[in-house]
Amino acid sequence: MSTMTSVPAPARSDRSARGLRLGGMNWLIWRQHRAAFWTLLAATAGAVLLIAYERSQLMSYLDLQGWPHLKDGWEQHLDTSAMDRISLGLGLAPVVIGVFLGAPLLANDLETGTAKLVNTQSTSRVRWLVTKLGMAVAVVVLCSTVVSVAFGWWWAPLKGLTAGPSWDTATVFDNTGPVPVALTLFTVVGGVAIGMLLRRTLMSMVVTFGFGVATQIAWAYKRMSLGHLQVATTHNGVLADNSFPVLPNSTHVIDQFYLTSSGSYIGYGNCHEATASATNACLDQKHVVGWAVTYLNQSQMSGMQWLGAAILFALTAAIAAFVLLWGRKRLV
Repeated sequence: MSTMTSVPAPARSDRSARGLRLGGMNWLIWRQHRAAFWTLLAATAGAVLLIAYERSQLMSYLDLQGWPHLKDGWEQHLDTSAMDRISLGLGLAPVVIGVFLGAPLLANDLETGTAKLVNTQSTSRVRWLVTKLGMAVAVVVLCSTVVSVAFGWWWAPLKGLTAGPSWDTATVFDNTGPVPVALTLFTVVGGVAIGMLLRRTLMSMVVTFGFGVATQIAWAYKRMSLGHLQVATTHNGVLADNSFPVLPNSTHVIDQFYLTSSGSYIGYGNCHEATASATNACLDQKHVVGWAVTYLNQSQMSGMQWLGAAILFALTAAIAAFVLLWGRKRLV
């Protein structure tokens, strides 16, 4: 009687049994910086959960006030202190991420000699640099985008209302749209370049901290100059009750001037005299006929954010190109 021999099924490879895994250079970079990457991902998840909770609290209050048709005086007990506190933490995030992820990304390898070891392998310097930058950028973009969308979702019910953080404050402007992504990327890639040049981890972190703080200060100083100024004027004098221009809701006032009969502007302090009669005499002498107010509309918010982000993205790309070009020849 013939016997039948069973043929064993082909064993699955270890790779398929384990599922998809990073391999080669990607695996090396992820493993090397996994603590920073996982910390950033976990912090993002925590921030989103906190924002979701605070938004539920906000919507519960607004629903009690008849949302979306709010009762008179609804804003009296509105508490947006949590939004201000969380926005402060998010505002510090680009600096913190730049210090603890960007600065050590290359500086630590250069200081410990890991970069020389990599250079002896078959992997080129450019591929190593591209993988390092690419993985860090991917994690940063993912996390900052998620937080930006979540914060914008939280603020959306207050958009255009008289209560709560205004669109022109750092609370809203710097934590929604593309701005958080652009600021974080710029600080992180700047930290990478600083670490590459200084080749010392601790020193690079300190300098990156200063770089990040300077970036935040410069951004705060310049962000409102990204809009197109609009002007509202009146010709009813400057002392009457109806002399000041009526501005649209949610405007950001830049400056106010006296308007003369020739159409020119003079500073408000030019006729700030001690007595009413002296003030009137000054106004008559300078032929002041009304007010001129320069302002920005809330409708410009998105355009201003994208313009500022585009500038930061371009600067980030330039720094990344410098890192690749410098590192290709002079990294080790």
